[in-house]
Amino acid sequence: MDDKTVMDRKVALTGGEELSDSDHPSPPLFPPGRRETNCARSAGERSTGPFSISASPPARGEGVVSGGRGGDAVAPADAELLDAYSRAVIHVVEHVGPAVVNIRVGHATSHHPLPSPLPKGRGEQNDHSRGGRGNNNYGEPHGAGSGVVIAPDGYLLTNHHVVQGAAHLSVTFTDGAAVAAEVVGSDAPTDLAVLRAHSSGLPYAALGDSARLRAGQLVIAMGNPLGFESSVSTGVVSALGRSLRSQTGRLIENIIQHAAPLNPGNSGGPLLDSRGAVVGINTAIIARAQGIGFAIPARTAQWVLSQILAHGRVRRGTLGIGGRDRPVERRLVRALDLPAERAVEVMSAEPHGPAYRAGVRTGDFILALNGQAVQYVDDLHRGLSESPFGEPVRLELLRRTRRMVLEVVPEEMGV
Repeated sequence: MDDKTVMDRKVALTGGEELSDSDHPSPPLFPPGRRETNCARSAGERSTGPFSISASPPARGEGVVSGGRGGDAVAPADAELLDAYSRAVIHVVEHVGPAVVNIRVGHATSHHPLPSPLPKGRGEQNDHSRGGRGNNNYGEPHGAGSGVVIAPDGYLLTNHHVVQGAAHLSVTFTDGAAVAAEVVGSDAPTDLAVLRAHSSGLPYAALGDSARLRAGQLVIAMGNPLGFESSVSTGVVSALGRSLRSQTGRLIENIIQHAAPLNPGNSGGPLLDSRGAVVGINTAIIARAQGIGFAIPARTAQWVLSQILAHGRVRRGTLGIGGRDRPVERRLVRALDLPAERAVEVMSAEPHGPAYRAGVRTGDFILALNGQAVQYVDDLHRGLSESPFGEPVRLELLRRTRRMVLEVVPEEMGV
């Protein structure tokens, strides 16, 4: 190719304005033999290889990016897709953010009071609310966690391990206001606790239905990781139905695994769906792992909340088994006229537990308790909590292809 041809090519590519050799390095703009398509530009357009991208807004019905081939479908603008995602997250943050609090935990032996509530506000600015760890008003190190207000009169949810052994508690809101709080009730087997801030008229978030979550669904985590208050992270539901062991050694069932980044300090903060409903309470991460977080489902949180508000603690019986909910083969549902298409599979049975003594074995499916269908582990927990202690419960089981009924006397779990 002679110098004149090279010069003509430069002029054609730039709409008549010649580029110097310093503006374009020596490698050609296109591979040898490739047709130079979509290079013509009008004012207000810029060339990006084989695509023509308009810098001005497209007319109604027009796409911004076209592939340069006749008959190709017009794709939506990447910017519009990003804005839709951003708008969903921003909406949740603006509406739920004020209900997410930083929980300060004191373990001091002195008796200096925490900030007291003011008549109209949630307290006054408290400089000690900044940072994940430090010295509190009592001269002792304190910890920090997150929580979410679920009622305007100050009730909020967090993790049991956040407030365990706390002598003093205060909560700090996004506007910096700090008020004293107290533990209403705590439940180690589910790692949940209910607190009450000494204030009223508070912003709050609503509990959603975690049973409607699906893998791949957008979720948003809010909290105070490492002391960075009002932090937001997003991800998707990675898996459902996970199990984690609590500090008591008991399995916490139906855990939500998600990809929203969590760090120490996120514990007790809400996991939200795109509508701003609380679908989980963040509880754990795996050390040295990335993108693996866990949350207690909102259905479990709702049950624990109702128990604590009614009794001051969670009253539950135990069958001495571990289980998970899962679907039953449809052919068995039809052939045996089962009450539902889901049941709780017995994954383990304590050798000296009440269920094992009554004849329940690993691999059995629990179909119903006292005539009520059991589709989820939470159904089993609720059924046991509603049954008087010391009285037998009627378990309907599926063992391989045979239905059977056993009576089991639950034992009350230690308080």
